[in-house]
Amino acid sequence: MDIFSVIGIILALLALVGGSILKGAGVSSLWSSAAFVIVILGTVAAIMVHTPPAVFKRAAAIVAWVFRPPSSDRATLVAQIVEWSNIARKQGLLGLEPLVNEQPDAFMKKGLQMLVDGLEPEAIRHMLEIDLSGQEHEDLAAAKVFEAMGVYAPTLGIIGAVFGLIAVMKNLADPSKLGHGIAAAFTATIYGIASANLFFLPMASKLKSVINHRSREREMIIEGLIAIAQGENPRNIESKLAGFLH
Repeated sequence: MDIFSVIGIILALLALVGGSILKGAGVSSLWSSAAFVIVILGTVAAIMVHTPPAVFKRAAAIVAWVFRPPSSDRATLVAQIVEWSNIARKQGLLGLEPLVNEQPDAFMKKGLQMLVDGLEPEAIRHMLEIDLSGQEHEDLAAAKVFEAMGVYAPTLGIIGAVFGLIAVMKNLADPSKLGHGIAAAFTATIYGIASANLFFLPMASKLKSVINHRSREREMIIEGLIAIAQGENPRNIESKLAGFLH
């Protein structure tokens, strides 16, 4: 669990509610069904037009990474790769075959299988880098969905405010409705700007950070597997991979 993200979301909500109370607007001023429909549903509609279905599905699948990133322990991973290199030196590459099906990660499983199959180091590197590049591209495209939502939401907030002001202009003959109408008009602007800057854009940045971390980890796996394929000394492999721990 990424406790920073959880605390950030809680603080964002407290900032909105607390700010509204301290400014004298009250909590009730933050709720507007019309603003919700225009800004939130409008943003979702815009992003559905903007995004291919496959990318949209991937974005929905990885949004949980904001709060629960994929588990990662590079030090343990380095130790595992060094252990594989020791097995390979003692038993040959075929000694790693029983470990292939034990790997929970598809990327590591594929790399280890290629190692057992005796592929040339450059062939292993080439195929794994293609996999890495493709997955990274797919995940970054998914993260940009939330970035795009952060662009659309403020604009839709302005549209909501304009609709509200149009309603106010229609009631100029009744001064008692003007104050409430103008306040309601600007609620949509709050929805748009707040959702973009407190939620959508920070979520996109967090996802990009997680994706970069995963890619760096997989680069480490590739280097480790190539080193094993080339028959490098386990101590040298450990020293080489230590650079990825920083």
